[in-house]
Amino acid sequence: MINKIFFFLVAIGVPLSVAGSLLHWSQVLMFVVYCLTIVSLAAYMGRATESLAVISGPRIGGLLNATFGNAVELIISIFALKEGLIEIVLASLTGSVLGNLLLVAGLSFFVGGLKFKRQKFNVYDARHNSGLLMFGVIVAFVIPEVFAMGMSDAEAISLSTGISVILIVLYLAALFFKLVTHRGVYQHNEENGAEPHHEEPEWSKKKAMIVLALSTVAVGYVAESLVHTFETVGETFGWSELFIGVIIVAIVGNAAEHASAIIMAYKNKMDVAVEIAIGSTLQIAMFVAPLLVLISLFFPVQMPLVFTLPELVTMVTAVLLTIVISNDGETNWFEGATLLAAYLIMGIGFYLL
Repeated sequence: MINKIFFFLVAIGVPLSVAGSLLHWSQVLMFVVYCLTIVSLAAYMGRATESLAVISGPRIGGLLNATFGNAVELIISIFALKEGLIEIVLASLTGSVLGNLLLVAGLSFFVGGLKFKRQKFNVYDARHNSGLLMFGVIVAFVIPEVFAMGMSDAEAISLSTGISVILIVLYLAALFFKLVTHRGVYQHNEENGAEPHHEEPEWSKKKAMIVLALSTVAVGYVAESLVHTFETVGETFGWSELFIGVIIVAIVGNAAEHASAIIMAYKNKMDVAVEIAIGSTLQIAMFVAPLLVLISLFFPVQMPLVFTLPELVTMVTAVLLTIVISNDGETNWFEGATLLAAYLIMGIGFYLL
């Protein structure tokens, strides 16, 4: 039933998006159409990556889901950078970190915990990811803020560029570590309560890759139009650029991960669910954000890797809370509710700011 709804939304949303752009319909109306269309396309991306996860295993499947899920936000952010909307891009990066760590992980733990009393995942991956979260968010985002206080704009850009290159290199090294040199070294024991049965993917590998490619292209077209509605929507509803970026763009841009992680948790596939939520956060912090900094060098307005104080504090808080909850390699519905409560508190703060 849900798949039919998403099919209907895609079949209607894409033509409406094209027609609305050409005929200059109400930007508020088109904002809703664009968001629903992107979420529906993200659902197809989620189904495709779920099939690839069954074929390739939880680590590669989770990485693919995070990569193509973040591709939506990367595309939206590039068009926003082109328009000079630096604040919205930085806010959307903040929203992605908060959304993945608190909303996606929180909903996954909560929904999965309602069905299973205890859910376990690879504790070695959890501890490895904790160190990367500390580095990728706390070190790499806080340090530029501290040093940029006494720098000119040009020096802040130079600092951000150097840090961005280091982040991308370390992220690629982390993938090489997990998928090549230490693949299979830290195996998860089989006491996680999941049934060890063979599962058939919904789609073949070829079909899944085709759906991913077509969905990404469609999202790119719709995302470019979506960016042009931000100013009008903000003025109409009284939303700040910070709120639009942290909440609206982040939720729309990460819709694929939201759906996939929750479904995986409900099926007690917590290794995949955690890899999607935390792996996506690491990819945002250590690859997408620095990549956007480097891409901005080719636009009239460059983006430094310097966030506002509320953005930094909320991201650091989300990282520390996630590490405390996930480091034992198991979770339950109450821990999920704790993460969701933290997200709601921060959402209220950004709305009123």
